[in-house]
Amino acid sequence: MFNTTLNTTTNVYVNSTTTGGPRGPPPWYQFPVCAVAPYSFIFYFGVKVFNLAVGTPCNILVIWQIITKKSDASTSDIFIFNLAILDAYFCLMTPIELVNRLLLDDSRVWYSQRLAYGIKDMAPLFLVCICLDRYIAVVHPVLFTGIRDNKIRIGLSVVVWGLILAYGLTKCILGVISVNDVFSVVILFAFAVMVFCNISIIWVLRRSVVGKEEMHPVKKKAFKMVLIILAIIVGNYLPVVALMPFASYYSYVAFRCQISTSVFSIMDLSCSIEPLLYITKMDRVDGRCCGQSFSKKPHVVKV
Repeated sequence: MFNTTLNTTTNVYVNSTTTGGPRGPPPWYQFPVCAVAPYSFIFYFGVKVFNLAVGTPCNILVIWQIITKKSDASTSDIFIFNLAILDAYFCLMTPIELVNRLLLDDSRVWYSQRLAYGIKDMAPLFLVCICLDRYIAVVHPVLFTGIRDNKIRIGLSVVVWGLILAYGLTKCILGVISVNDVFSVVILFAFAVMVFCNISIIWVLRRSVVGKEEMHPVKKKAFKMVLIILAIIVGNYLPVVALMPFASYYSYVAFRCQISTSVFSIMDLSCSIEPLLYITKMDRVDGRCCGQSFSKKPHVVKV
């Protein structure tokens, strides 16, 4: 996502990630003029290392948990599984990117990095699927009963992967500028849908307990989960959505070297925050791959 804004070549400044171009500035900043404001890039690389150290094992644990889960499966697990694969791949690209920035500056590696960023750009599509699945389950339970078949969700996941790969390959081959408008539309669409779905779910769950002393434990758990998801959506994606309409009002250095670097780094933090959320809400954490297993008290949650 960082490269969505920052890997744009200009006639005035030479971008260090330009394929086949001369060796650019040190990796702590993207453009020569950014030497006066390197701190956002230090934050960016800090996020990358954090995602590698935390996001990678957490996403692998999520994948393992869903594969080995034998009961209490959520209908959203298919989308969560695919999102975890996508995020794990993006996190694992960190060493390759750092080595290429620091030592190699190989044009072939930059192609693979643009592909990775292109795939990550479209990750919100799986979040949209998760939110829509839970929205239908809570707000339209009768309709949800008729579409519980996981074949529908598998088919939808295949379609989403097709869109993601098409976008990623376009960005890889044709460059960042070719998909900038598509990225903006996807982020705005995803943010609007996710906020609408989660607010609707919160409204229905709150209304279902009006006049009652206590919320049902299952509904209470779902309510807390939705609140956390909404907070993550706002925290990770609102800065990017809020930035887009005002990009032209900032100076080149302020926008390219400080603002966009920071907000896209915050967006990349979703690679770690999303699996951490899932892990903390696991009904059962299976550790048999490590030679032991331990469980939390089971809850029956099918949404």
